[in-house]
Amino acid sequence: MIILVCTDESGGMLFHGRRQSQDRILRDKILDLTGDSVLWMNAYSYGQFQQEGAKNLRVDEEFLQKAAEGEFCFVEDKPLNLEDERIEGVIRYCWNRTYPADLFLDEKKLRARFLLAGRKEFAGYSHEKITQEVYVR
Repeated sequence: MIILVCTDESGGMLFHGRRQSQDRILRDKILDLTGDSVLWMNAYSYGQFQQEGAKNLRVDEEFLQKAAEGEFCFVEDKPLNLEDERIEGVIRYCWNRTYPADLFLDEKKLRARFLLAGRKEFAGYSHEKITQEVYVR
């Protein structure tokens, strides 16, 4: 499985059960990236994708256990076990801001277990700069 995750500059993902931010251009980019591949998420994340009408979305609260090799998982409100050998790669989208957070991506483990294979920046709708980092095993 390939993890898709959004963080702020400090690795923050969530604050008091709420996503820190969202961006409609980023959603379009994620749907373009995943193409016809399966994109797993839970009901919380589906709330921001449901209007997009993508046919490849799979919604299940146990999505991290059900995703198969080569399938994508969009993770917003779940801690990630980066030691899970089923994770083939991580694509991190980083907001160019720091927000309050109480759930974080373990950046130290990310960099220890995965190799940064690429980085690019793009303008979002509500964020002037979003950085995409692609990590592989």
